[in-house]
Amino acid sequence: MALGVGPGDEVVTVPFTFIATVEAIALTGATPVFADICEESFVMDVNKLEAVITPKTKAIIPVHLYGQCADMESVLKIAKRHNISVIEDACQAIGTEYTFSDGTVKQAGTMGDIGCLSFFPSKNLGCYGDGGALMTQNDELAERLRAICRHGSKQRYHHDMIGLNSRLDTLQAAILNVKLNHLDEYIAARQKTATFYHQALCDVDWIELPSSAPHSSHTYHQFTVKVKNGKRDALKQFLSDHEIPSMVYYPVPAHLQPAYRHLSNKEGDFPISERSCREVLSLPMHTELSEEQLQYICQTIKNFPL
Repeated sequence: MALGVGPGDEVVTVPFTFIATVEAIALTGATPVFADICEESFVMDVNKLEAVITPKTKAIIPVHLYGQCADMESVLKIAKRHNISVIEDACQAIGTEYTFSDGTVKQAGTMGDIGCLSFFPSKNLGCYGDGGALMTQNDELAERLRAICRHGSKQRYHHDMIGLNSRLDTLQAAILNVKLNHLDEYIAARQKTATFYHQALCDVDWIELPSSAPHSSHTYHQFTVKVKNGKRDALKQFLSDHEIPSMVYYPVPAHLQPAYRHLSNKEGDFPISERSCREVLSLPMHTELSEEQLQYICQTIKNFPL
């Protein structure tokens, strides 16, 4: 809304993401357009991005999924070439660092025109309810964003634009102010857990462990593996039977959701996203996991009867 996106415009994103990414586009009246993801990193395949850009394209939303950045250097170059905006969905990647080819390092959410963060309780920086933030380095854009979040108002009861009630609750902000001081500790704990998983499961040949892109650190909002040979759902049930929770993020790609059927995408259009939906499984990942628990999880996976 702050960038003027609306009916008749197109916004490019990925089909392998939580539906909120696509929802934000559709609610402006614009049309979501999809580019498939990379096989290894689950983020936007920049080699497929330019082919879907048209004169109607107003913005690109790369998604920094599971705690890893999309290839922002390439995204920004393409956006500049076509004079379109970039909105980073960094909801799963607070604290993730991206390294440009010249050695410059920037944080997820600070590279595009707008960066979007989520403070949902399960996130690396989570509050005790719903919450989020928008980031920009453009003062004029920041002023519009603040106004839109307050019913389009810069002065109380004077409404300059159509807006929303999207303010962060004060209680949640107070909690986040305390937890923000510990974000680096939370990230380090997640990375330590990820290292344990990598070392313990590296010899399980029917599981593909997550890999880190060379340009991005990984803050492991999720530790997501791919389960081969059609065994994902059976493994999920096996873990559940042994009181180990796991989740599928996400079982259905956005382009095959009933709400977006009108976009005329069909099965087979985005094969990497579709295959990922059939194979991905996120293992327990949070800051309080003990080594004993991790050993139990990994040994249970190894005991899974193929």
